[in-house]
Amino acid sequence: MKLITASLFTFLILSSCQTGIKKPGQLPSEKSDLKFTQLAERWDEAIPLGNGILGALIWKKDNNLRFSLDRADLWDLRPMDNFNKSEWKYSWVKEQWKKNTYSKVQELFDVPYDKNPAPSKIPGGALEFDISSLGEVESVEMILRDALCEIKWKNGVTLHVYINAESPVGWFRFKGLKSAMIPDLVPPAYNLEGNSAEENPVTGQDLRRLQYPKGEIIKTDKSITYNQKGWGGFKYQINVRWKKQQNVVEGCWSINSEFPGWEKQITAENRTITAMKEGFFSQFEKHKTWWENYWSQSDISLPDSLLNKQWYMEMYKFGAATGNGAPPVSLQAIWTADNGKLPPWKGDFHNDLNTQLSYWPSYSSNHLAQESGFIDWLQKNKQDFEKYTRQYFGVSGLNAPGVTTLTGQPMGGWIQYSFGPTVAAWLGHHFYLHWRYSMDKEFLEKEAYPWIKEVAVFFDQISITDNNGLKKLPLSSSPEIFDNSRQAWFTDMTNFDLGLVRWTFEKASELARELGKSEEAKKWDEKLSKWPLYDIDPESGFTYAKGFPYDQSHRHFSHLIAFHPLGNIDWSKGEKDRQIIKSTIATLDKIGSDWWCGYSYSWLGNIKARAFDGKGAAEALRIFASDFCLKNSFHANGDQSGTGKSKFTYRPFTLEGNFAFAAGIQEMLIQSHTGIVRIFPSIPEEWKDVSFDKLRAEGAFLISARMEKGDVTKVNIISEKGGELKILNPFKNDGFKCSSPYKPVDNILVIQTEPGQIIRMKS
Repeated sequence: MKLITASLFTFLILSSCQTGIKKPGQLPSEKSDLKFTQLAERWDEAIPLGNGILGALIWKKDNNLRFSLDRADLWDLRPMDNFNKSEWKYSWVKEQWKKNTYSKVQELFDVPYDKNPAPSKIPGGALEFDISSLGEVESVEMILRDALCEIKWKNGVTLHVYINAESPVGWFRFKGLKSAMIPDLVPPAYNLEGNSAEENPVTGQDLRRLQYPKGEIIKTDKSITYNQKGWGGFKYQINVRWKKQQNVVEGCWSINSEFPGWEKQITAENRTITAMKEGFFSQFEKHKTWWENYWSQSDISLPDSLLNKQWYMEMYKFGAATGNGAPPVSLQAIWTADNGKLPPWKGDFHNDLNTQLSYWPSYSSNHLAQESGFIDWLQKNKQDFEKYTRQYFGVSGLNAPGVTTLTGQPMGGWIQYSFGPTVAAWLGHHFYLHWRYSMDKEFLEKEAYPWIKEVAVFFDQISITDNNGLKKLPLSSSPEIFDNSRQAWFTDMTNFDLGLVRWTFEKASELARELGKSEEAKKWDEKLSKWPLYDIDPESGFTYAKGFPYDQSHRHFSHLIAFHPLGNIDWSKGEKDRQIIKSTIATLDKIGSDWWCGYSYSWLGNIKARAFDGKGAAEALRIFASDFCLKNSFHANGDQSGTGKSKFTYRPFTLEGNFAFAAGIQEMLIQSHTGIVRIFPSIPEEWKDVSFDKLRAEGAFLISARMEKGDVTKVNIISEKGGELKILNPFKNDGFKCSSPYKPVDNILVIQTEPGQIIRMKS
């Protein structure tokens, strides 16, 4: 995948100093840091550190300081043997559904996901330090600007911990010690004595059910090495190494993994030997530079301190969970549960919502490089996805499993979604967004259009014709309406599936035209014309499907995907669409949040921002931040406040709600999905002083803006690739100055730009 070139990136950093609204290097401020007066005593409330591939959680267990260690590719990859059965066919599922013998489908393909412990993400291990002699903790701080954890004790001892942003090495440094502080390495609970308990995938199954052999621990006076074997030739190594000098103990750790057929990695032991030669401070300078560059790519300033701080925490976690050639963000990414169990829902890749929402903020926050791991992983596994399409659906083209392993293999579960017919279309949305935000023509030609085109081929081949002469899927679904029951399959097209089908043909045509393939574009237009329009209830808006109005509280808003995020139905398209949008949102509000999760509120924030309801968007995002997040900012799915925001009160940690929150904030500040850039489109009326720096718009424009006392005073724009810029006049009248000539058309400023051009506007 082609990313921004180094020379262009350098230009953008330099030019940002000239065009940014705020002075470079000012952010994030200390107000955004996590600050506590004691260590967390639960793993899911710990201080999170990471660099995409390596992760750690810093907390206290019993009398020990504990670093829960993780690596993104620690996986048990044993296959699901039920997919070798002849019944594993979309056509067989339809047959059982039609015969009302659907329990056979559930038994064969739903139950094994819950019952089997693997495939699954697995934890790495932990470092522990006996801190009983240090006394009372004075402060615990996560310093976002430097991605550094600082712990101070009242006796004067200080600890600094970070994970190098550029290599899989974590560091710790104790200062002010009266006696040596030596780490111990604690393996995961693969071999504890006693019986293993079979639990559900939400609470996590017992690690002992994996039946791993006991790991090997080798200790010297300056290092500890842990070697653990897993399934099918998989193994991994953790090594920790340290040195003592006067009142200081300084050390580092690393993890490497191996699996037959994988590229050989540097061993953890060799990695720490090299790192120790470089030292804590030398590596920290490189680490700090990486984070300075990361934070320089965008910035916001909101008058709402809760939302402002939460956005910075989300963008910190996004930087910590992506990059370094790591796989996509899975349910918990590099912060796997450290409680003797497998992670919630096995820590897998859920492509019926979770991976997609996790990457929503990457585009307008100007972090396309962090999104690259997602696109690259999809491309890497594309051939396997095509094989899956032929095996399960019996046609060519492209679909993808809705629930997968690290290597993209299907895992099953509720098959309406784990084998859903439109999964690859929602994934294709990210190919489209990358093209629109980067305007990378090579990416369009080699990656975006081929993906979307092959999904369109799949839809054309899998479809059947109904009694009205219109196309439809043999069976349709809407995540996760009616759970995994027989009723969760619809004979008519759901608005979820229909939205993705119609979007795919529409964008296949658009991209074909962009590439000069006019005949292909006409073909996709013709295919699109054969699919039905959305089912809309005049009073309640989007239904699930014909005859199934939205009449129950549900965590997924899958029925309105055509509005957000796809934009097939949009406010800009006229009164008919506006009425659909208003009715749908009013129905969501009326039915209520009884069975919402935290990510539902994040998604609602995006939805209301897209509908220009700044007050409603801010309210939804505040509820997410205050009621559905733990004290370290982790999204816990259920309502943690006890105030009745949801009847879900459990606390499985997943990341998609966190990152969708950040996208919601950005949607309030800038929108460009219609081809027209809107500045501050959805902020509450009481927000009078707001600013952002270098948020990215479709068309590859970097935009900075400031509002003071309720009036927009400055807008600065960098045009990366040139082309036509359309921006809704952000000022209250025509009395503003613009450094470039423009043509006003119905209050829209049309500016023809050159690559690298800087445009300054001022009231």
